[in-house]
Amino acid sequence: MAKGSPIRLLLIVTGSTLRAEEMDRPLGYYLKQQIEQSLSEAVANGRGNLDDYLVRLVADFRWIHDKPLQSLPTISLGGPGVNALAHRWLEEVPVSLAYSERYFIQMDPDLTEPRASIWGMDNATTQIAVSVFVDRFLPRFLERCATVTAHLSTLDSESETGTDLDDDDVDE
Repeated sequence: MAKGSPIRLLLIVTGSTLRAEEMDRPLGYYLKQQIEQSLSEAVANGRGNLDDYLVRLVADFRWIHDKPLQSLPTISLGGPGVNALAHRWLEEVPVSLAYSERYFIQMDPDLTEPRASIWGMDNATTQIAVSVFVDRFLPRFLERCATVTAHLSTLDSESETGTDLDDDDVDE
């Protein structure tokens, strides 16, 4: 991609607490792999306009304090006790699936805004919630992402998002 070209990002936001870094960030990388596989399959099958999407992990406080990131399709991963974005979205984003008050997938059923929050009462149930999201909700979420025109204006070695992020804030 040429320097200065618009890029489309799909963000996975994990908490910045030690527990979230230990438990949710690795799960975020798993989700990233699943999303990238789904994107590749969609492009190979001619479904949607998804070939220019990049999937990146970012910390919750970076997303909250970096306004340009807030217009991008976003998946919050981890519960409101360890992820400030999940806490913020707890009352804002409708619950699409709740299983025995053990895990939750919050997502607007109409996907007016492409955002989702995936979390469980512990890491094991958060893992289940991620698996359910990938199986039941990811295709529709990606279809909505294909229609999103929000993008960042640059992706270069100095700044991943054009908003002066450190290398640790948005991962390759």
